[in-house]
Amino acid sequence: MSELRQFKLAVIFLTRIPVKVSGEVSDQDINQASGYFAWVGVLLGTLLALLYCALASVLPAGIAVIITLSAGLIITGAFHEDGFADVWDGFGGGWSVTDKLTIMKDSRLGTYGAAALVLLLLTKFQALLSLSEQLAYVCAAILLGHGLSRVMATSIIGKLNYVQADAQSKVKPVAQFLSTQSKQLLYLCGLVLLIVSWFAGLFTLWQCVALVVALWLCRTGCVYWFKRQLGGYTGDCLGAAQQLAEVTVYLFCLVVWL
Repeated sequence: MSELRQFKLAVIFLTRIPVKVSGEVSDQDINQASGYFAWVGVLLGTLLALLYCALASVLPAGIAVIITLSAGLIITGAFHEDGFADVWDGFGGGWSVTDKLTIMKDSRLGTYGAAALVLLLLTKFQALLSLSEQLAYVCAAILLGHGLSRVMATSIIGKLNYVQADAQSKVKPVAQFLSTQSKQLLYLCGLVLLIVSWFAGLFTLWQCVALVVALWLCRTGCVYWFKRQLGGYTGDCLGAAQQLAEVTVYLFCLVVWL
């Protein structure tokens, strides 16, 4: 499978951007395309950062942040946010693994998921609004948040086993394996983002290291949480990890830049 086709598959899998690929798409194709998940995050972050720049020139910062966050939900189809809410509903309301998976596949939103989602979106809004005094800071945070969070979340695929019972309840395929090439593409994306941030003067070298440590701690916490609750991961778990990592990046930027 060509590199361009893999990237297109990653775009189709993670967003609602109208992209077409030829031929049938198998689970193995999704596994191969997983190396580009973080690069899709960079694309999404770039689009949203540009949107915020345009909006901030004519609207108050708070409104610009709200519209930018809304645009992100529309472009991705709230893909990761849905997983985040499902995880909180399942882990909060289920006792056994079967109960948790049953709740997580339910299309209805429960109290745990609703409360967690509201707090998540409020945290994103307040963090970006607090950074809005400097246009460059908001745009950089959005780009880094979407890119690095997908590096972290996708890397969990190689750390935990996929919960096979989840495959029976999900229509959409889930990446279950990271090849060496996929890992290289994934971590290359993170390295490029950090190097660019360093050369742009956004972070010092030690702040880049501190950001990596913060994301590693977030990843370690997610891995422990998913393993304890399910014995592995599901697609919803990866979505929850991405959201938590994105907020981690925003909060880190807030601490360093303000």
